Amino acid sequence: MKYFSLNDKNQVSTFENAVLKGLAPDRGLYFPKEINKLPPSFFENFKSRSKYEIAFEVIKGYVGDEIPEPELKKVIKTTLDFDFPVVPITSDTSVLELFHGPTLAFKDVGARFMAGCLGYFIKKDDLGKITVLVATSGDTGGAVANGFLGVEGIEVVILYPKGKVSLIQEKQLTTLGRNITALEVDGVFDDCQEMVKQAFLDQEIQGKVRLTSANSINVARWLPQMFYYFLAYQQLMEKDEKLVFSVPSGNFGNICAGLLAREMGLPIDHFVAANNVNNVVERFLQTEKFEPRSSIQTVSNAMDVGNPSNFVRILELFQNKFGNLKDVLSGYSFDDSVTKEAIAEMYKKTGYVMDPHGAVGYLGLKSFLKEKKGFHGTFLETAHPVKFLETVEAAIREKIEIPASIQSQMKNEKKSVEIKTYEELKTYLLG
Repeated sequence: MKYFSLNDKNQVSTFENAVLKGLAPDRGLYFPKEINKLPPSFFENFKSRSKYEIAFEVIKGYVGDEIPEPELKKVIKTTLDFDFPVVPITSDTSVLELFHGPTLAFKDVGARFMAGCLGYFIKKDDLGKITVLVATSGDTGGAVANGFLGVEGIEVVILYPKGKVSLIQEKQLTTLGRNITALEVDGVFDDCQEMVKQAFLDQEIQGKVRLTSANSINVARWLPQMFYYFLAYQQLMEKDEKLVFSVPSGNFGNICAGLLAREMGLPIDHFVAANNVNNVVERFLQTEKFEPRSSIQTVSNAMDVGNPSNFVRILELFQNKFGNLKDVLSGYSFDDSVTKEAIAEMYKKTGYVMDPHGAVGYLGLKSFLKEKKGFHGTFLETAHPVKFLETVEAAIREKIEIPASIQSQMKNEKKSVEIKTYEELKTYLLG
């Protein structure tokens, strides 16, 4: 499979190069030259197929022969060694739980898959040391840190906005040590993301440090998110209604992967992009104008993104035709007060505890189902509620049991390097 830059389709790359570089030389995101359409036979006996078999068939066309089949299957097995349950809430609503991995967040899948691919390429080509540079608004950093911890030949540098991630998220970023370094940025997520992009264009850094990114701008982080939707469909395929998925959306990598899965043939009829007040895409769907803004801090901090990088991939997926996109994607946004009310209401009615991101997803789904009939809706619960302890406990007025793995990590000492400017990042990378 070849990939091209969304800034210039003449800039073509292999899968390996796209993984190693992260961004194209012209700063564009890589996109596959072909959509790997699945044959109808893929869905025969689908209910009885293993998650590993399904994932291999979904991803192999995008990797091609660049990772041998046995090695790719090993990567997939490590990536998916936990559960992805669909839990019924009401007769027409379910929740897809994506927080059963090691850092209790959906990003464990992409981080583990990318770590496996990168580790294979480093050994195959004897590449020496690679620095994974990543910006996080919350859960990406912890998942990347855990996924790459101890991987030979890889140093991880994580930028996160000071005071704008939860305490548990910060502990997951800053306490692992070994080959993981956390840089605490005096700013917002968009500042962190811009510093990362600038570093990739800096010729002095590029001449001395082999950099790649583990944000969802990297194809090895973005593409495996398709697995969620195929595994959810396996559990929902006997529903008589049409299927709609509501995805809490920040940088739009997750929902973009779902839309790609649909283009490949997965029978999902519609998607809802559920936003907090950082609702650039919702406004686009209303006005056809894409107008990035500075991000605003909310209780659903992983979605505090004012300029979602992956939206350009969604536009490409729909040939940049607004009408095509509007037929498949709806957008809604909700502020913190409504989000907290939803957490309280859901717990009171059903006993189910949502995190703030899942609550935004639920609200988006609820809004869609009010307007459209004949759908079974599934919202994504992208992080364990314990990661947002203060917000959730205040909403439900009860204590949440903290998993043992988190309890032990909370005792570890935070270690981070504070920076304010790109020049400080550059100085750190050049050592």
